[in-house]
Amino acid sequence: MFATSLGADGAELRPLEPWQAEEFLAHIDRGREFIGRHNGLPDVITDLASSRAYLTSYAEKAAADTGRIYGIRTGGELVGAILLRTMDTAQGVAEAGCWLEPSAVGRGLVTRAVRAVVDWAVEERGIHRVEWWVASANAPSIAVARRLGMTREGVLRESYAYRGARHDMEIWSVLAPEWRAHRAAAS
Repeated sequence: MFATSLGADGAELRPLEPWQAEEFLAHIDRGREFIGRHNGLPDVITDLASSRAYLTSYAEKAAADTGRIYGIRTGGELVGAILLRTMDTAQGVAEAGCWLEPSAVGRGLVTRAVRAVVDWAVEERGIHRVEWWVASANAPSIAVARRLGMTREGVLRESYAYRGARHDMEIWSVLAPEWRAHRAAAS
């Protein structure tokens, strides 16, 4: 219920909710090492209780209109997610993020899912600026930002301490008028 098609291959985007904590944990477990290369989520989701708490935090964000999380599914199986980690409708700013397990990589799922969520954020919620924060070493995520017409605004050098090392973070963004122009050009 409440699924958004991501194309002819049957991929779908659906909200993730706390009652799906067991499935969410199994998804993280399948991709734990791969996802954890650039994303701290596998260090947070370690058991059923932490999985439920994470999804509950996003249910609370959805209720407060300050964030969202959606599962990316292929063949009915959860293989990734896209989220609006933050969403401030008063300021018109949101930060998007994503991950996939290895079985789903290279099929354009993240690009299609982010496109759907950014469309919703801009057109339905009036978000003016969508940010994409990414580790400089995460080339696939940077490629998504480029495909979506985002602009690289800068690098926060060694700003992110993760697994014993300091990492550079890049900030990419797209403004609502740019998003609409990019979407129109792609049509």
